[in-house]
Amino acid sequence: MDKLEVLQGTLDLLILRTLQWGAQHGHGIGQAIRAKSDELLQVEHGSLYPALHRLQREGWIVSEWGITTNNQRAKFYRLTAAGKRQLALEESKWKLFVKAMARVMRPAE
Repeated sequence: MDKLEVLQGTLDLLILRTLQWGAQHGHGIGQAIRAKSDELLQVEHGSLYPALHRLQREGWIVSEWGITTNNQRAKFYRLTAAGKRQLALEESKWKLFVKAMARVMRPAE
C-alpha cells in the first residue's frame, strides 16, 4: 500500500500526541509517527521542522539540546502544560472530524 499524505492540520496533533509519551528529537518524532501508523504515515523533514518551530512559538512545546542514543547532539522537544491542553483540544476536534466524515461516507439509507 502507498504511504498516506498527512492531512493538513493533523501534523500538530500527531506531533503533540507523540510528545505525550516523552521528550523526543525531531527525527525520532518522525520515526515514531511512521512506526505507530504501521509505516503508512511519513512526515517529511520539510514539514516536520517548520511545524516544530510553529508549536514552539505557540508555547505548546519547548526544546533543549541533548545527546541521542547514537551519541549525536540534537534538539529534544517536550510538551508544556499549554501543549497538553492543546493536545486535548486537537483530539476533540479530530474526533468530531472523524464522526462527520463517517456520516458523509455512509451510504444513503
